[in-house]
Amino acid sequence: MTKFLLSLHVLAAIIAVGPVTVAASMFPAAARRVPASVPAGGAGGGPDGGGVGAGDVRTVRLLHRICRVYAGLGIAVPVLGFATAASMGVLGDAWLITSVTLTAVAAGLLAAFVLPRQEELLEQLADGQPVERARTVRLAMFTGLFNLLWATVTILMIVRPGSTTGA
Repeated sequence: MTKFLLSLHVLAAIIAVGPVTVAASMFPAAARRVPASVPAGGAGGGPDGGGVGAGDVRTVRLLHRICRVYAGLGIAVPVLGFATAASMGVLGDAWLITSVTLTAVAAGLLAAFVLPRQEELLEQLADGQPVERARTVRLAMFTGLFNLLWATVTILMIVRPGSTTGA
């Protein structure tokens, strides 16, 4: 049962957290590329029915949606992680407590800083307003911290100090 839970936990991490880290990393640069005064629906006659730059706004909207949806699915990662840890008897181990803490910080960072800032920038772009580079840089910083926390958790899960696997 432990191997099954561990497999589900790893798959959930790859399937749920991976898209968030990639889409969130792409979002600031994609938002900077949207030209000013291109409303969300676009206007004019591009081949897709939208105006020049309308595809850029749709790209930014899609990246934000990926972040939101997969962040919600990401709750499966700690749920399956706790089940795996319980079946392994390691709930009190320092590496796991550290991983859980870092996971909570990463989730908080995503919920409090990354997603809301993405929404603000998306609203600006939808209104045809240019975004300030400083705002996208701050978003990129928060996104980088989020990704760094997940990378650290991943390393802790693989190395597991005190592990009996010999790794």
